[in-house]
Amino acid sequence: MTVFLVLGAAGVVLLIVALILGDVLDGAFEGLSAGFFSTEALAGFLGALGFGGAIALSATGSTSVAVVVGLVLGVLLGWLAARASKFLHGDGETDTVRTSDMVEKIGSVVSAIPEGGFGVVSISVSGHLTRLNARSSVAVPAGTQVSVTQVISPTAVQVEPLFLP
Repeated sequence: MTVFLVLGAAGVVLLIVALILGDVLDGAFEGLSAGFFSTEALAGFLGALGFGGAIALSATGSTSVAVVVGLVLGVLLGWLAARASKFLHGDGETDTVRTSDMVEKIGSVVSAIPEGGFGVVSISVSGHLTRLNARSSVAVPAGTQVSVTQVISPTAVQVEPLFLP
């Protein structure tokens, strides 16, 4: 029983350390199984193995059953913790905003766009405020809302006004 309780306590301590130190400990698991392992997953596995095994041992009196129950619960909770950790940390794809993400987004004209010339628009994508050079088929005054219709270059877009005054 003591071994199971020590394993469960080790899982809780590891979880607390993971919460305090953040991603520092995850570097130890980078090369293992394509990112499946995380500190949170290991903490969940150890906690469920220890406490689940202790409960099973207390209920059945059989060490073999306790080990099997602890392992099953540990794998299940470790897998759930890994999935939750991956979901909460994100995959990093939305961290960088690209100009191609701007198509069909609504923005506001900061600097008036003359007919056939360039002005400046401000567009918010995934919480990132971006200012780009903008061209339009018609003159668009500052403050007008526009929709991005095409990417011209990494720093310029084609826009069309939503409403003309």
